[in-house]
Amino acid sequence: MKPNDFAYYLTGFLTKYLPNETGASVNTISSYRDTFTLLLEFMRDKKHVAVEKITLVKIKKEIIEEFLDWIEIERNCSTSTRNVRLAALHSFFKYLQYENPDYLLEWQRILSIPIKKCEKGIMTYMTVDGIKLLLEMPDVSTRDGRRDLALISLMYDTGARVQEIVDLIPSCIRFEHPCTIKLTGKGNKARIVPLMEKETHILKRYMEEERLLTPAAGQYPLFFNRRKEKLTRAGIGYILDKYVKMARNMNNALVPEKFTCHCLRHSKAMHLLQAGVNLVYIRDILGHSSVQTTEIYARADSKQKREAIERAYTDVTPIELPIWQTNNNLLEWLKNFNR
Repeated sequence: MKPNDFAYYLTGFLTKYLPNETGASVNTISSYRDTFTLLLEFMRDKKHVAVEKITLVKIKKEIIEEFLDWIEIERNCSTSTRNVRLAALHSFFKYLQYENPDYLLEWQRILSIPIKKCEKGIMTYMTVDGIKLLLEMPDVSTRDGRRDLALISLMYDTGARVQEIVDLIPSCIRFEHPCTIKLTGKGNKARIVPLMEKETHILKRYMEEERLLTPAAGQYPLFFNRRKEKLTRAGIGYILDKYVKMARNMNNALVPEKFTCHCLRHSKAMHLLQAGVNLVYIRDILGHSSVQTTEIYARADSKQKREAIERAYTDVTPIELPIWQTNNNLLEWLKNFNR
């Protein structure tokens, strides 16, 4: 069977352009691949076009808009998920502008589809007392418990994304003073994050037990399951959720109703901000490309905002009641007015 032009350009986009020319991470490429998998399913199930029959000339702006509606309505995905799928499609059609300009007008029509505005949710994070409670939950008398304590405390201490923890290997950690860890984030950008002394002790004890301090183990996964396979994002989420539920049973007031791995990262950022750490340093620790991204924590910290307002507050309200409030005849008239 002769391959069609859509298959040809999509293959080049995913296997050559993204990894080699843009330097996209494995996770980004996987996300884009999933978008086109959904598009193929949509064309097959809703438009009754077999995968091998899909050609570039059949991909119109109207088709893409129907696909995005299908994601939101029939698959019940959020607006943010829709926007992620649209971003992947935009990237592909920008690529096609240069690789196949025969349908340039149609590609630009598709590129004109706007990102949909969506309501931003409230940032979820734990207080310092909540984090202390959470870290008391793993049973350190067991091997799994010691691993889980090392895992969760490292996620919090470094403010790392869950994928950054998944990808960690022992050679990323430097135990010589001052202790640091190398994290590789979005766009394969690496950053060095300092480790606190207590976290270093927990992590080193775990690595000694698992024989991860030897030079031969330098490229092994830092955190792995019983089959010696590195933990997945879902696996780490499962571990955290288990201890979150235990902590909630101990003190419901300290644990938010919904708390994910990314909320640990939010918690670390908020605690640094509340301790007076400059936003620029928080940006570097979290691996944000711009301090404007980090400013969301300053906007979310109602405690600091209230304290700042109270420090600048000048009492301008009169101590005495307005004269009309002491006029009983007027009060009676107002109470009976228009009855």
